[in-house]
Amino acid sequence: MKLALGLGYSGARMALPVDLVIRAERLGFDSVWASETYGSDAITPLAYLAAKTHRIRLGTGIAQLAARTPANLAMCAQTIDALAGAGRMIIGLGMSGPQIVEGWYGMPWGKPNYRMRDYVAIMRAIWGREGPVSHQGKEISLPYMGPGSSGLGKPLKSILHGNPNIPVYLGTQTPLNIRMTAEVADGWLPMGFVPSDMPRYRPLLEEGLARRKDGKAMADFDIHGSVGVRITDDVAAALKELKPGVALYVGGMGAQEKNFHREAMIERGYPEAAMRIQELFLSGRKEEAADAVPDEYVDMSALVGPPDRIRERWKAWADSGLTALTLNRANEDVVELIAKIAL
Repeated sequence: MKLALGLGYSGARMALPVDLVIRAERLGFDSVWASETYGSDAITPLAYLAAKTHRIRLGTGIAQLAARTPANLAMCAQTIDALAGAGRMIIGLGMSGPQIVEGWYGMPWGKPNYRMRDYVAIMRAIWGREGPVSHQGKEISLPYMGPGSSGLGKPLKSILHGNPNIPVYLGTQTPLNIRMTAEVADGWLPMGFVPSDMPRYRPLLEEGLARRKDGKAMADFDIHGSVGVRITDDVAAALKELKPGVALYVGGMGAQEKNFHREAMIERGYPEAAMRIQELFLSGRKEEAADAVPDEYVDMSALVGPPDRIRERWKAWADSGLTALTLNRANEDVVELIAKIAL
């Protein structure tokens, strides 16, 4: 299983742990990932890191689909890939939720499954340069001929002869979209994946892979999970430290009626906790929402404790069926320990 370093997105101040990324590269980490919500973007940090590193691959984890047209994201990806050295760029792509899509980007929620299909197809056509790009999709079309169109648009072909094989991973959660991911993408970014999840997801992935026309099978498909790691002798305190992040996603990342993270918690067997966390968070009682997150729920999705406990629990992740694992917001001690355990 390959190792990756997750940088997340900025807080109030933008800062990149460049020395940590360089150290991870030297230790043999395969990739580094930047994300975005409604502050810093996922592309610019990777361009900066491309100039500071030599081998480590550069992933958007995730780039929000509504933030850019597919042509623009394809341009960003092939530009960084060309500057960094072909083969280093990975596009991780996802929808985010309706609150961000409509509230921040001013885009209609639409039909995510169709939109992601169109988006991936257009990017691949741009990178492939087999001809001027023309795509008539259910959600996105090139050239645009809809309301307000001048009628003068015409298919165009990328001037840059970039890497035609930039991998695309999709961050999806619903059964429909997980199947679609295995059908059209090179890999899957399952948010909140825990080692016991694979039996539930594998049939969906296999259904999608069976629809492919390129012969790609499960052995060729990347499943890239993520985990938080805390080295400490106080397990209870470390779990408590991670709870606000869980409460944020379960309680606040989405509308009350449509929150994918809440649904994932329910599916893992915590329906009462999920509903209570959302109720508390949306009423502004964020500390109480965090306190309502069960210890065992956090523990199943994190590696927490002294080195021996982390080493013991690592085996479940190594045997989970993942092909790669991102360490989220890790420090140097975490990077060093996991490298010793896994590489």
